[in-house]
Amino acid sequence: MVVHTQKDSLVQALSSKYKNDSIGFVPTMGALHQGHISLINKALSENEIVVVSIFVNPTQFNNASDLQKYPRTPQKDISLLETLNGEIILYLPEISDVYEDTVAAQNFNFGGLEFEMEGKHRQGHFDGVGTVVSKLFKIVKPTNAYFGEKDFQQLQIVKKLVEIENLPVNVVGCPILREENGLAMSSRNKRLSNQQFKDAATIYQVLKEVQAVFSDKSIAEINALVTERFLQNANLKLEYFEIANEDTLKTATTKKEGINYRAFIAVFAGEIRLIDNISLN
Repeated sequence: MVVHTQKDSLVQALSSKYKNDSIGFVPTMGALHQGHISLINKALSENEIVVVSIFVNPTQFNNASDLQKYPRTPQKDISLLETLNGEIILYLPEISDVYEDTVAAQNFNFGGLEFEMEGKHRQGHFDGVGTVVSKLFKIVKPTNAYFGEKDFQQLQIVKKLVEIENLPVNVVGCPILREENGLAMSSRNKRLSNQQFKDAATIYQVLKEVQAVFSDKSIAEINALVTERFLQNANLKLEYFEIANEDTLKTATTKKEGINYRAFIAVFAGEIRLIDNISLN
């Protein structure tokens, strides 16, 4: 595995040695786990070369403390990547290499996708996501880019970004990988205490319950059920639960034929914020 810390050398390598190859791209913020590895392995199976980026993007954090505390484990990440079979390039830049002189987010119009759910609670978050993904896509010029469905709203935003900027990138959504207790794998899980990790299993349990009753109960009844489940667990604080149209991400209050619905949830375990989602039909 070759590590590039500067985009100029990465671009040079990709445009010379790999100019006729299909390029898979897995952008990450590091603290790699098996969820990331599943994306990378899929990319390796479908492309001749895979670029993995590790970059904690400052413009998508609306909470400075969250940015500061985000887990960073570059040496462990490199060691993990070196165990994989296949041709991998790691892009491990400093902020100045990605943003140069101006560390600021662009403003995007994602057709309203950016104002739902996460957008209501993390102001400017998706402008930051769009900015860094656009920059990374223009550096790597991937054939295929891989994103996990845990961040389903982000996945839809990235697909919209590709459409807006007319980028020749195929965006591939990949299934959520879960811990043995059902908790969606996330770099933030590293910050959970043992008790918080156990308590957080409730998130997926509730989502599975919602999935099971979706055809029989109204959305209002399901919303009340979820609220009640989290009132029963003093160690978890429900930030939001929404059932939404999978394509538009608009919150649903009633069910209609022919629409795919998904349940979205954000929960605090102490100060650590966890998100998850599940397909309902």
